[in-house]
Amino acid sequence: MKIFKEILLTLFAIAFVTLVPQSGIVPLPFAYSIPVLLFIWIFLKQYKENFTSLGFSFKRFEIKAVAVGTVTAIGLFVFLNYAFFPLLAKIVKLVPAELGDYNKLRHNTPFYLFILVMGWIVGGFYEEVVFHGFIFTRLEKLVPGKFAVTISFWLTNIIFALYHVQLGTAGVINAFIAGIAYHSLMLRYKRNIWYSIFCHAVFDTIALTFIYLGYW
Repeated sequence: MKIFKEILLTLFAIAFVTLVPQSGIVPLPFAYSIPVLLFIWIFLKQYKENFTSLGFSFKRFEIKAVAVGTVTAIGLFVFLNYAFFPLLAKIVKLVPAELGDYNKLRHNTPFYLFILVMGWIVGGFYEEVVFHGFIFTRLEKLVPGKFAVTISFWLTNIIFALYHVQLGTAGVINAFIAGIAYHSLMLRYKRNIWYSIFCHAVFDTIALTFIYLGYW
């Protein structure tokens, strides 16, 4: 009965943090991050945990995370856009990612700067804490056996990919591969989420800059 209760609570928590941002319940742009992070804080508190349990702590910040995250993000961006997707397009008919929500961004410097800041706060910090921190560790606690990390890793990144469904099939594929890279980086450096935060944030910065300049 206790295990069944834990499963239900975990599934509810995962549903809450993934569906609230998509629901439009919070009307202000990016404001959904506040109730979601508050929910995670309360949830963790019930288990005598905190954000450190997810791999985030100001004490764990390292300059190395900035360098490694930046280099990885650049390599990932080049791989996806100049190798993977061009090759995939030759194999299957793939509609480009749906970027209609970013039309106002092109050549609009004030809006670009605003979205860039939000990209670091929400795309970098918030999404990494929620997905590769919270969701991953909750799944990891439920999956039994020696494959707990592996299974939780793949489930987490499938959820992360589907979270970006509004970007279309190409966007979901992009998010899946990028999510794997962010998550792998975090695990590689002893579950220090600063590495994935910087990688995610720099990757989004490059993508947003491409849109702003009109390349996409």
